[in-house]
Amino acid sequence: MVVILKPGTSQNEIRKLVAKFEAMDLRVGVTNGVDCSILGLVGDTTKVDADKILLNECVERVTRISEPYKKANRKFHPEDTVVDVDGVPVGGNNFTVIAGPCSVESEEQIIEVAKRVQEQGATMLRGGAFKPRTSPYSFQGLGTEGLDLLLAAKAETGLPIVTEIMAPRYCDLFEQKVDLVQVGARNMQNFELLKEVGKMSKPVLLKRGLANTYEEWIMSAEYIMSEGNENVILCERGIRTFEKYTRNTLDVSAVPSIKRMCHLPIIIDPSHSGGYSWLVEPLALSGVAAGADGLIIEVHNDPAHALCDGQQSLTPPQFGDLMGKVEKMVDLMGKTVVK
Repeated sequence: MVVILKPGTSQNEIRKLVAKFEAMDLRVGVTNGVDCSILGLVGDTTKVDADKILLNECVERVTRISEPYKKANRKFHPEDTVVDVDGVPVGGNNFTVIAGPCSVESEEQIIEVAKRVQEQGATMLRGGAFKPRTSPYSFQGLGTEGLDLLLAAKAETGLPIVTEIMAPRYCDLFEQKVDLVQVGARNMQNFELLKEVGKMSKPVLLKRGLANTYEEWIMSAEYIMSEGNENVILCERGIRTFEKYTRNTLDVSAVPSIKRMCHLPIIIDPSHSGGYSWLVEPLALSGVAAGADGLIIEVHNDPAHALCDGQQSLTPPQFGDLMGKVEKMVDLMGKTVVK
């Protein structure tokens, strides 16, 4: 349920209403907009009499929400959420680019790539320390050593680091060392992991599952937000369809659809979507044109010898060429590339 207050409602009146609703065992989210304030009521609202709420002089109208997601719902929170990642904004009129290798392979490799992508305009560094692979015999990442190498790259460049968490037992470690905690496509509905990540203070990058609907995806974000962590960024990384020519199928319509449904920022992963380096540019630009809030791109200094996903990784010069085109497209869309 959403309670929309009249313009000019004082903070004292808002506090009184919040206390009244909390006494009914409801959780209340307060959004203070430019023209009015909105109270989002979460819980068993069937016992709430909307007509009685309207008797309050400061209440403009009351709306019941039919969607199962509440905290992420655009109706609860009309304005775009901007997530701060160690000083780097994601969302709103900002366009943020994250770049780096699929996996951390060595100190020399990750620091070199970090410096190169920073020179070309990336403001966050991605790199896998723990790698979920389809085959148990494939390279699984360097684990905690990989996290330390990412920190070394951050010390050299100042770039916030983005890496994937695989299990709840790593939450404390990631809380200490990681700036943006990524929940991968395979773990999008790992609800126990989502609950624990929701208790962290670090923002979360939530990738869409291989074959999940928009509502299922937002409900996963709701799991995180319901535990107290409302700094969630969604990532469209392509879904599994009947088409086998590409690795996955980029769902460009996810960008405007998600923005209509919820207030969280959404970025595009053109690397995993297509699975080939020659597809990264057109998919990235299509995401920009659709209104995405950013990109996460795989860049490797030597893709031919990469231990993971070399075929979809750009070289630093290719990434630089793409960034030149991205900046022009972002400007056309009325946003500003974060630098």
